Amino acid sequence: MQGAEIADFSYGVSSSASGARAVSLSIFVDRPHLRAAMRDDAIAAGVEVAHVAPLSELMENEGRPLADVVLLDCPIVDAQAMAALARLDLRAANGEARLIVSTSVDALDDVFACMDMSSPLLLVDPNRAERVMALGQTLAGFPAARLRELSDDDRLMLLRLTEQVGQIAGHIDRLAPRETTAVMEPRNPVEERAVPLARSASLPEARLIRRVIRQRQLRARFIEGEFFADPAWDMLLDLAAARVEGKRVAVTSLCIASGVPPTTALRWIGALVQAGLFQRVCDENDRRRAFIELTENAADRIARYFDEIASLGAIVL
Repeated sequence: MQGAEIADFSYGVSSSASGARAVSLSIFVDRPHLRAAMRDDAIAAGVEVAHVAPLSELMENEGRPLADVVLLDCPIVDAQAMAALARLDLRAANGEARLIVSTSVDALDDVFACMDMSSPLLLVDPNRAERVMALGQTLAGFPAARLRELSDDDRLMLLRLTEQVGQIAGHIDRLAPRETTAVMEPRNPVEERAVPLARSASLPEARLIRRVIRQRQLRARFIEGEFFADPAWDMLLDLAAARVEGKRVAVTSLCIASGVPPTTALRWIGALVQAGLFQRVCDENDRRRAFIELTENAADRIARYFDEIASLGAIVL
């Protein structure tokens, strides 16, 4: 029985034809069907699956060597899990692994706060297509010599898989375009109040920015909102208003303000951080909490934008 369990959960890590060690992947997920789907997709993508097990095994054996890529699913987190994730984040930041972490909307703020060093790829309630794309994005950072050369059948299967699950997810989204937003709406996009931030004298009053945001949201009542998707601008406006109001914005609240699914919003947040427009700020009173703010550069740009709009007497949307 023990041998069968090892055969089911462990896979050898081989070398590529060039002699370089192949990229290895560990999967830690509690739901058996999800573990199986992730393993199949990873194998189809040409990755050597080193270990597949419930999340508890990772938490209980934190000293075990990590694969090159660690894919874990933690939709619910408690204090013990947060501590374990923070230690895993530190190990990954020291070069031991690259992390792909999926979680739920309810747990997003906690996961985001305790994983601030390794820049993990975060997914929120992802579908299968999003997991495949996240894995592909992570693998793109490895040298080609470390990835197994896919056969024509492998490439065709992976292409079809990505296309099919993407089409299914898109069809579901069209049938219920506001499902994610409806679940998240009870939370106030800027409900996290803290010590007032330094205000920029050039930024307009918060009520003007909020009115612009409401005007943008109003369009969806008359024309399908997907035609106006502009998450970066919506988040910039939300953070600008919060800055004037002296409020801090949690990552979940900012995802709500973006008007797009949380996983998509997180990708935009990461891009805007890299662009120097957003910055992550830890709560000085509670290190388990983190917020997103405009950088001074971004605040200055938005202030100058509104000044220019005012001088032209234009309508802002």
